[in-house]
Amino acid sequence: MLIAKRIRELRTDRNISRENLSKEIGVSVRTLSYWENQINEPKAGYIFKLAKFFGVSADYLLGLED
Repeated sequence: MLIAKRIRELRTDRNISRENLSKEIGVSVRTLSYWENQINEPKAGYIFKLAKFFGVSADYLLGLED
């Protein structure tokens, strides 16, 4: 799951804690952890929120573009 890798890379490259990111997009820290550890994938609405927060496209998060 490329999205897990992209979320983790964006978060760590910008030195954002899981706690802060989870508050910004409205999910629990556990949910964010599940996404980053490939246990679950975010639904479309959260992909949109992540893309907007990080200033990237949803296609980038999904691995459809570099």
